[in-house]
Amino acid sequence: PFNCKDPLEETLPPVKLQYIDHVVGNQPDLEMESACEMYESVFNFHRFWSVDDSQIHTEYSSLRSIVMADFHERIKMPLNEPAIGLKKSQIQEFVEYYGGAGVQHIALKTDDIVTSVRNLRTRGLEFLTIPSVYYDDLRSRLSTVDTKILEDIAILQELHILVDFDEEGYLLQIFTKPLQDRPTLFIEIIQRRNHQ
Repeated sequence: PFNCKDPLEETLPPVKLQYIDHVVGNQPDLEMESACEMYESVFNFHRFWSVDDSQIHTEYSSLRSIVMADFHERIKMPLNEPAIGLKKSQIQEFVEYYGGAGVQHIALKTDDIVTSVRNLRTRGLEFLTIPSVYYDDLRSRLSTVDTKILEDIAILQELHILVDFDEEGYLLQIFTKPLQDRPTLFIEIIQRRNHQ
C-alpha cells in the first residue's frame, strides 16, 4: 500500500481550519452584474449583500461588490469590480494582470484564529502587516459601542489580525501575502462571532 503521509506533519503544530467560508471573484469593470445574473440563473443563487464605491473606497481607489449566496446561505461568493479612483484598485490590477475575471482570494474558517495564525506562521505562512495606528483607532471605535471583543486586542495587534464589527457581532480576519508575485491569489483566515 502507498503511504502518502508527510513525515514533517508530526513535527509541525496543527492548524484547525474548518471549511471554505467564501471565495472572492474579481470582475472587469461593468461585468459584475452579468456575473451575478449567471449565478442567479445557473446556480439559483440570490443577492445576499452589496455595497458600491461610495461605501468601499480609499483616498485613491474604490470598488463595488455583490455577495451571491445559495438558498441556505452556506455558500457565499462575493463578486467585486473596480470603480474609478485616482489610482488603480487592487481589483483593476488583478483583472489586467490575468486578462479578465478570476478568484482573488479564498477565505478559510476557523473557531480559533489566534492559535491558527500562530501555527500557520510556525509552518512558514506569511501574513500582511497592519500598522499599529489601526489598533489605536479600533480601541477608540470599540469604546463607543456595545460590541465586546472576547479576544485580547493586544494579541490581535501582535498577530496583525483585523476586526470588523456591527451591532450583531464581529469577525476577525487576516490575509496572507500573495502566494506568488502580486497581484496573485491570497488566502484569508476568518473567525466569525455572530457576524455574516
